[in-house]
Amino acid sequence: MKRRNFIYSSVLSALGLSAVGCSNITKQENKKRVLRIAHITDMHLFPDDIPKNGIAKLLEELHGLEDKPDFVINTGDNIMDSLKREKDDVTNQWNFWKENFRDEIKYELFNCIGNHDVWGWGLKNEALKTDPLYGKTWAKKMLGLENGTYYSIDRNGWKIIFLDSPFYEENDHAYTAKIDDEQFAWLENTLAETNKDIPVMIASHIPILSPSVFFDGENEKSGNWKIPGSWMHIDVRRIKNLLAKHPNVKLAISGHVHLADEVKYLNVDYVCNGAACGGWWEGPYQEFHPSYALTMAV
Repeated sequence: MKRRNFIYSSVLSALGLSAVGCSNITKQENKKRVLRIAHITDMHLFPDDIPKNGIAKLLEELHGLEDKPDFVINTGDNIMDSLKREKDDVTNQWNFWKENFRDEIKYELFNCIGNHDVWGWGLKNEALKTDPLYGKTWAKKMLGLENGTYYSIDRNGWKIIFLDSPFYEENDHAYTAKIDDEQFAWLENTLAETNKDIPVMIASHIPILSPSVFFDGENEKSGNWKIPGSWMHIDVRRIKNLLAKHPNVKLAISGHVHLADEVKYLNVDYVCNGAACGGWWEGPYQEFHPSYALTMAV
């Protein structure tokens, strides 16, 4: 998997490109490539010239690739925030996203929902729950997920599974990273029904497994590691145990952390890619500049 960094500013600037690493899936020699996929995550768009110019640069780069991707996977956090923002603000953010990204991208697009795409979970306003756009409904409408926030597609001999990571914690008006029993049963059935010779890729907003979360804050400051359940799937053991039964699962991609890493565990490559916005459009986040990723499957 190649990651490409791009430079944005309040005025248009040249792109800075660098290949940071490759997933095992791209290294198999003497095999014909069947898919080329672009992965975008964590755009965090809002009405302002800096994200406007930044996302325009990203799309210019994508559209100008000589070796074009077959499609784009977008793993969420499309807008800056709707968890704690009022309705008018969220409306403006989604309108900006539509005008500057959705209406401009020229590739087939497959979406995951991100936690910041969800409206109202953090507002602690019980009255909002009667609003027809509350929760994931608004994002489902914008992202074309009315038929479900988790689903799968088949492309060129691969199955790609899209998960819905943010899980609402009713008691504290927050979210954690997990899939509920219904989604887990669907995932279990989907894998069971997939021919064992068909390779599988999984896409989620929040990482299933990621070492980057150890560096997203001073999580060792107390003398013990403290990793919030909202940063990485708290049900990773359950998912890991399921995937171990299906050796045709090859790759799991995600975003959320705004950092980038690759780790192989039990023969699955878990790849967390960097954010399109970098450090929320204020430059890099730690060592990671605004970026997107390209992966090739054989």
